[in-house]
Amino acid sequence: VQLQASGGGLVQPGNSLRLSCVGSGLTLDVYVMGWFRQAPGKEREGVLCLSHPDGTTYYSDSIKGRFTISRDNAKNTVYLQMTNLEPTDTAVYYCAADFMPHGLAPTTPLSEYDYFGQGTQVTVSS
Repeated sequence: VQLQASGGGLVQPGNSLRLSCVGSGLTLDVYVMGWFRQAPGKEREGVLCLSHPDGTTYYSDSIKGRFTISRDNAKNTVYLQMTNLEPTDTAVYYCAADFMPHGLAPTTPLSEYDYFGQGTQVTVSS
C-alpha cells in the first residue's frame, strides 16, 4: 500500500501548482483524504484540507479560497490545486488517507491517518 504525492516544484509568487496523490494498493474513493504541509524549520501544520467520500470538504483558514482539493476516482488520484501561491506556502506537502466512514475531524494529526506518503516539495520564490 502506498500513497505517492507529486507535482511539486519551484514557482513564482502568484502562480499556481497542482499536486497529485496516487494510491497504490488501496482505493481512495472510500477514504477520507487530507493534505498536510511542513515548512522548513517548522512543525507540521494541522490538516490543510479534507475530502470525504460523500463529497464534503474542509479547508483551513490558511488556504481557504486559494487551494482546492478534488478527486478523480477513475484515476485513484486526489489533487490539490493551489493558486495565488505565496512564499509562506513553501513546504513539503503530504497526502494522507484514513478509513473513517462517519467522517474525520480536521484536528486529526497526520500520525493517526492510516496511510501517508513521503511528500513533495513546493517552493514559492521569485
